[in-house]
Amino acid sequence: MEDHDILDGQDISEAPQPRPQSLMLAFFGNHVLDEGEVGVYSGSIIDVLGRVGVGEQAVRSTLTRMVNRGLLRRRREGRRMFFGLTPQATRVLEDGRVRIWQQGAVNDDWDGSWTLLGFSLPDSWKRQRHDLRSRLTWSGFGALYSGLWIAPGKVDAAGIVSELGLAAHVKIFHARADEVTDIELMIRDTWDLEGIAARYVVFDKRWTAHLNAGAGDDPIGTRLRLVSEWLWTIRTDPRLPARHLPQEWPARPAQETFRRVADHTARPARRMARDLLETTPLR
Repeated sequence: MEDHDILDGQDISEAPQPRPQSLMLAFFGNHVLDEGEVGVYSGSIIDVLGRVGVGEQAVRSTLTRMVNRGLLRRRREGRRMFFGLTPQATRVLEDGRVRIWQQGAVNDDWDGSWTLLGFSLPDSWKRQRHDLRSRLTWSGFGALYSGLWIAPGKVDAAGIVSELGLAAHVKIFHARADEVTDIELMIRDTWDLEGIAARYVVFDKRWTAHLNAGAGDDPIGTRLRLVSEWLWTIRTDPRLPARHLPQEWPARPAQETFRRVADHTARPARRMARDLLETTPLR
């Protein structure tokens, strides 16, 4: 289980339908991450995820799968089972929180630097190659050439390759482009700008319609869908320098829509969570 597994790739021509694990992680990120070492009763989780269309059996199987993957830990009290975060899941959720709430989708502050990462792995290392590429994509890298990846700004790529045990097979550089380099052409050749833009357009249309339809009466379910879909939207966006993107880049209005819905649902969702969730310390 890696950071990118928070999301599930889908056809961007349709509104995203997050899988139960995506919604489960959004649930723990919204309502457990800041509460310390607490566990949530499985019945409470079934109740909340039922509000976004996830059935009881799917919730139970997802909880079991996430325990087996080292993302959740469980504790039995009598006939009740409680689930809490592991250090691995905490790291994944904190990384996602930085992407969502601190960095944002628009990079107006690029300093002109790039992180370059070159790697050469044995042909038989298919899983390691897949894991590395997936982590690099989540961290903002694109394939400049087959074994040379690039990301805007200074990225802690050393941490990525160290966690994957690939430090001996990777070289990392921080550099600036020579004036002969056409940065905008390089960006178009390296990243799928049309695909990235389409995700923002889909998100903005869907959630603008939600705002226009009124607040609704289920803020906790709305917020779960919102965060899951926003993570789906930004998954492949490396936060490219705004000054090198098309003038009408749709990330900015989509981000404004996301923040409007997030602000509108924050307090009501917290209040509802206090009423719905049964918790216990896991220390």
